[in-house]
Amino acid sequence: MGLSVLVVEKADQLGGTWNWNRYPGARCDIPSLEYSYQFDEDLQQDWNWSEKYSAGTEILEYLKHVAERFDLKEGINFEEEVVRAQYNEKNALWSVKTNKSEYQSKFCIFATGCLSVPNKPEIKGLESFKGELLQTASWPREQIDFTGKNVAIIGTGSSSIQTIPEIAKDVKNLYVFQRTPNYSIPSNNGPMDVEVEKNVKSRYSEFRKENYLNGFGIAVDSGEEFISESDLEEVNAQLEENWNSSGLGFFGGYADIPVDVNSNEVAANFVRNKIKAVVNDPETAEKLCPKYHIGGKRLCVDTGYFEIFNKENVHLIDINQNPISQVDAESIEADETYQIDALILATGFDAITGALTGLDIVGRNEINLKDQWKEGAKSYLGLGVSNFPNLFTITGPGSPSVLSNMMPSIEQHVNWIANCIGWMSENNKSVIESTETAEEEWMKLVNEIADTTIFTSTKSWYNGSNIEGKAKSFLPFIGVPVYTEKLEEITAADYQGFVFDKSN
Repeated sequence: MGLSVLVVEKADQLGGTWNWNRYPGARCDIPSLEYSYQFDEDLQQDWNWSEKYSAGTEILEYLKHVAERFDLKEGINFEEEVVRAQYNEKNALWSVKTNKSEYQSKFCIFATGCLSVPNKPEIKGLESFKGELLQTASWPREQIDFTGKNVAIIGTGSSSIQTIPEIAKDVKNLYVFQRTPNYSIPSNNGPMDVEVEKNVKSRYSEFRKENYLNGFGIAVDSGEEFISESDLEEVNAQLEENWNSSGLGFFGGYADIPVDVNSNEVAANFVRNKIKAVVNDPETAEKLCPKYHIGGKRLCVDTGYFEIFNKENVHLIDINQNPISQVDAESIEADETYQIDALILATGFDAITGALTGLDIVGRNEINLKDQWKEGAKSYLGLGVSNFPNLFTITGPGSPSVLSNMMPSIEQHVNWIANCIGWMSENNKSVIESTETAEEEWMKLVNEIADTTIFTSTKSWYNGSNIEGKAKSFLPFIGVPVYTEKLEEITAADYQGFVFDKSN
């Protein structure tokens, strides 16, 4: 295309979420053969994954391999952080200021990630803690030795569910402070099945296309059976099979779990009963049983999570009943005072929008993105934002993003942006911007679809409920096939909903 590209990266190496989230047990919850790039067939054939679900270290190794294989690192400035990006309406260029330099660019693409801004809770006395203060979202590279230590962990989301079984092996005591229990399905992880790998690689292109025809863009049973119309004994038998093999595809085969509260409750009760069967202490088991719709929060995948609460050195504290009152130099206080050597924050992220609103991004008429999104984030397709010309977001609000397989979704947006810029060049267009009307109509569709499901009736980071003061609106587009179809329709209509070379 004849364009020069510069990537500005805050970290000292590539890898994104897999570089920052180095906590013990960090692992992808999408099967390895799916959570990978598809832009190059030789890459797909040559790379061999060691496990069904890849550990974070292996994914990081893969990403480094891709960068070296395609000679990508030369165009990346590491340890350089963007502090401000401003659009100049006179010359139609973006001025991007970093902690080291300032650049001008015709296009500005924000690939800042959906889960990249850690949420640090406000707890009285937290800064006075003298032990090891750690956060799963920014884990140190050096190995942390918890042997014989008293450790507290706050939060029981996906990161914590992966971390807890690992560190519980070595600690003297592990105190788990839980606000909201989570549904989690066994990963049944193990070494890569050579025959499965061989079969997928023999038809990788078709395999990818089939995945994109499923609601969440992953290889699951997309059958159209309804629990509401099925024999309950047969349903439980199918859920048992899913429990033992499907991970995030636990809903597989039943289309009404995400949309019918009664059918959802059948699946939810199945998991609750599994938790009660695994956890020996009835009181602990009850605390670990979620009371909301299954799938309303991110469904988790684990290796021995619930079983770990049978260990005598693992203690569950319900902070709804006994809130954390303070932390001091050597302890954390809730229902009682717990003497601790290390404190781990597994408290989630300012999801989907946090990395964008945390920057100073200024568009037309000095409009700041954080102000425009104050009452709720709106974008067109998760790619463009009105009042911000020639700015693109990758997996932004209004796209499937976190309700899809992120790796192919990122690729989809990268390809779309590249093709769009190419089309602009071929058609003598200099500036592209989504219209407010298109943006409003798109986000209306996002929420209309969400309102037909159980997602909007549950407090979650999907709708910003985990961040104090954040506008509450449902941000991901539900349905990869529908989204892909819409994207293709809009592109075929010469980028309907966007305007080109709009006068200032």
